Parts: sequence; C-alpha cells; structure tokens
Amino acid sequence: MEYVKLGDSDLSVSRVCLGTMTFGEQVDEATAHAIMDRALERGINFLDTAEMYSVPPRAETFGATERILGNWFTSRPGVRERVVLASKVAGPARGYDWIRNASPDLTGADIIAACDASLQRLRTDRIDLYQIHWPVRNVPMFGAIYFDPARDKQVSSIHEQLDAMAKLVKAGKVRAIGLSNETPYGVMEFLRVAEQHGLPRVVSVQNPYCLVNRSVENGLDEVLYRTGVSLLAYSPLGFGLLTGKYDECGLAAGTGAGRLAIYDSMKKQRWGRADALAAARRYNALARQHGLTPTRMALAYCYTKWLVTSTIIGVTTREQLDEDLDAWGTTLSPELLQAIDQVRWEMRDPAQ
Repeated sequence: MEYVKLGDSDLSVSRVCLGTMTFGEQVDEATAHAIMDRALERGINFLDTAEMYSVPPRAETFGATERILGNWFTSRPGVRERVVLASKVAGPARGYDWIRNASPDLTGADIIAACDASLQRLRTDRIDLYQIHWPVRNVPMFGAIYFDPARDKQVSSIHEQLDAMAKLVKAGKVRAIGLSNETPYGVMEFLRVAEQHGLPRVVSVQNPYCLVNRSVENGLDEVLYRTGVSLLAYSPLGFGLLTGKYDECGLAAGTGAGRLAIYDSMKKQRWGRADALAAARRYNALARQHGLTPTRMALAYCYTKWLVTSTIIGVTTREQLDEDLDAWGTTLSPELLQAIDQVRWEMRDPAQ
C-alpha cells in the first residue's frame, strides 16, 4: 500500500480508504470489526464514515456506523492512533426529518453540535478529517444535473460554515476539514473565503468518480490540480454496477445480494438508471475481453488516475475487501484505456 499527504494537511493517508456506510445495515457489528481488522492488516490506515450512516438512511440507523467504529476503537486499545478517521456532518435535510428536525439549513451551531455528537458515538476526542457531506446552498447533486436559480433560498453562508469549522479546529476536535459532493464553484469559494478571513483551508473533496460517472473531469479536476486540494473518489464500483453482478440479472428484487437489488430506494437513484446499467455492461465486457475481472479493471482505473488521492471502497465481507485490495498495483494498457474512453465518448456519464 502507498501513502500520500492529504491536501496541504499533515495527514498521511493510504491510497485506498475503507468506506463504512454499510456497517449497521448490511453488515453487523462483529463482521464490521473483522473487516476493519483485516483492512489494517492490509495496510489501510484511512477510514471514512458520516453521522447519517448507515445507508440507506433511516431514523433507526442514524449514527449506527459511527457507534460501531467507536466500539471498535474501545475494544482494541491503540488502534485509534493508527488510523486517520474521517467523518461528515449532513447537509440540509433531504426528506430526512430525523436530521436536525428536517432543517433546510446547516448553521454554524449545527456543525459544532453535530461534531460533538459524532465524537461521542466514535468514542474519540478528535476527528482527523471533518467534511460537509453535501452543500448547504442550492446545488444540483445526487443525480440532478441542471442548476436552477429559482430554487435559491437564504441559508448559512460559506463564511459561517468555515467559522464553525475553525472553532472545532481551534478546540482540537478536528484536525483538517473537507467537502463532499461539491462543485468547482463551491471548492473555489471555500478557498477564497478561507484566505480572505484567515479560516481553515479545505484539504479534500469527496465526490463520486468511476467509469459510469467521470463528471469530476468536467472542470473540477483542474480546480483540484491547481489548488492542491485532494480528491477522495467514492463509489469506484458504481454501487456494484461495475462488479458485473448485475450484468445477467439486472436490478430486479431478489436477483442478487447487492444494494441495488435489495433496496427499492436505491433503484430510484442515479446508479439505478437503465443507462447506467447499460454502460456498466459495456465496461464489464471490455474488462473480460482484456483478461480482467470487472472489479479489477474498475478499481485499477481509479487507483491509477493522477487526480485521485485516495479511493474509497465499500465492502460487506472480508473476501470483498481482499478482492478490492488485490486490485492494487494493476496497470491498464494504453489500448484498454483508449477503449474505455471510447465507451465514455459514446455513453458519457449516465450515473452523474
């Protein structure tokens, strides 16, 4: 495993990060602990969670993943010092009335209270990377494509959000801050306001990046390169589409153990689009033609891209974890990369 500096912070993270949003829903606590044990054995020192996890989000499992991580830390003395821990504060409620009473805003006070609650669940005195899970302002995201000015409303400013983060950093509760599901404008504005007011600078952006969603390459890539902000690529396997598990059976209920087959709510999201499955089938066939499993090709694509600092993998078993990590070190030939780009030219980013 390789390790790299996260943005301009002093955090050194593994090039593969373990995402934990399945813990507490698809994965029970004992299995989650075994997966994290194995991740440490294989060289992963970077764990990502969020206050709203498990996923799919439900009131009953809000905070469950953080509690599982907290129990893991307390049952394994010394482990907390070996990992870089990332978590997130949820943005304005998207129909989740159990998050801040469905508030359409995320105030500075909300950020501080959410961080304190996460620290309690995680049973730690600090979060190494604290991220805003999705923008507070009106932004097309999670499958929406077009910006609609008519949806604008008065919400907390970026200055207020950064000021709250600054208080957390000053108190020693947070070491570095980041964003998630952000746009090029959003990243630049956070950087501008931070510089103007002497507030903490974001070190990373966690956005989807995979073969069926390369929208990061539509402008955000240049922003990250020129500002030195790191990309944390999530859903590198397109919610399982790029493993090949849905190639034959599709997304019908009961046809597989994957999230897109189990949860109707996820079928309605960007990953459940017919176009996304059609594109995934093209990529998966391409992988097999070149002697690779679909999983290995999709992960190798993220692992080897210059713009990806760390790739966030999500698993439900130790076997899946090992398969994902065994893909590390795989290189893709120029001919295969050209063929991948040709598919994208024809099908673009169906899971954007």
